Amino acid sequence: MTIKVVVLGSGAALPSVERGLPAVGIRFDGEVLLFDCGEGTQRQMMRFGLSYAKVKAIFVTHTHADHIAGLVGLTQTLDLIERKEPLLIFGPRGSAATMETMLSISGYGYNIVIEDIEAGFVYKGKGYSVKAFETEHSRASIGYVFKENNRRNFKEKECKAMGINGVMFKELEEKGEIEANGKKIKYEDVSSPRKGVKIVYTGDCVPSEKTVEAAKGADLLIHEGTFAGDKEEKAVEHKHSTVTGAAEIAKKAGVEKLVLTHLSARYKENAPLEEEAKKVFENTVVAEDGMEFEF
Repeated sequence: MTIKVVVLGSGAALPSVERGLPAVGIRFDGEVLLFDCGEGTQRQMMRFGLSYAKVKAIFVTHTHADHIAGLVGLTQTLDLIERKEPLLIFGPRGSAATMETMLSISGYGYNIVIEDIEAGFVYKGKGYSVKAFETEHSRASIGYVFKENNRRNFKEKECKAMGINGVMFKELEEKGEIEANGKKIKYEDVSSPRKGVKIVYTGDCVPSEKTVEAAKGADLLIHEGTFAGDKEEKAVEHKHSTVTGAAEIAKKAGVEKLVLTHLSARYKENAPLEEEAKKVFENTVVAEDGMEFEF
């Protein structure tokens, strides 16, 4: 089963021609999860092939306008296409009241459930979970860990030898045991364990040990990198990260790949930022709108 991660908006505060405002989408088994929903997110989803109709839940890191202004348009569009399924929206303490006020300007004929959550909260979906962890910003904020449930991979050679093919794979996964060629075959006999994919999204924050702990061994860390290293004082003042600070977190956490997002509009080229971060953590990329990662 493929997990698809799409950067829908990689900018910070001010949109530009090249960068939309913060939003990341994860598609898993027909469901779409949104992490933040900056202005224009629904249009970005159309541009980059991620269905807004399939959005199951939205996980908001904090209530600065550049991270939530897209909620009004998206929720209204879902009403216009006659959505029936409830929409779940989660955010840090105090955020529910803010978002409820925002959404009150447009009516909708389906159920929207908005909840304040704390670090440690876990949302369980089909085959995955999303856990919140504490981050530090200029207002209440949290980050999120998407974790695919641990699974098993079929052993091709053994399956072929036992005559397992087609729909039998799904049946074996669901039932745990099937009969093939007159023999009972157990799922464990023709598969091996596989660790679920782990993806971490910080939102806006200063680098912290809490992020290191949350991101331990992650396949993908999407960390804000608003400023280059020469703007360290500005980053500290506004409780943001430099790209070097984000790279240090990635290195400490032992993640597989770092994606730098929430880039200030002052930076017109990715290369200098990427080069700076790579001095600390080699497997770093600077996000661009529409960038995809598959697992």
